[in-house]
Amino acid sequence: MSEYLTAYLHYLSIMILFAALFSEHLLLKPGISAKQIKSLIITDAIYGISAISVLITGLLRMIYFGKGVSYYMKNPYFHTKLTLFIIIAILSIKPTIEFMRWRRSLKKNEDVKINDELIKRLQLFIRIELLFVLIIPLMAVLMARGYGATF
Repeated sequence: MSEYLTAYLHYLSIMILFAALFSEHLLLKPGISAKQIKSLIITDAIYGISAISVLITGLLRMIYFGKGVSYYMKNPYFHTKLTLFIIIAILSIKPTIEFMRWRRSLKKNEDVKINDELIKRLQLFIRIELLFVLIIPLMAVLMARGYGATF
């Protein structure tokens, strides 16, 4: 039962991660309002929590419920998946820092002035993250079907 629950939570977390990231993409636009910034901050928190959940449930699946750590460690598609996940995590730092900066300004009741160039740069980060998130399932399918496996 634990195996099924862990798999379910892993897939659910991936869907929430994608939905949150896509929502960030939709919310982040030139002329963003204070209300939209607040929604963006909440969405980014959901994104972060779901990413942690994906990581934890993925590790649990690999260590306890999968084909064994050695299978994954020898598979180039697993390494590609993991590398993409790490790159996504690194790319998400800049937007999160900016969102936290905007949050501090809003808490001080300061008017948040956001340069359109910054918005475009953050949009690029998020779009790259979305692209990489979409590549990860392909790597998972290839890995699950035995491609890249060395016996």
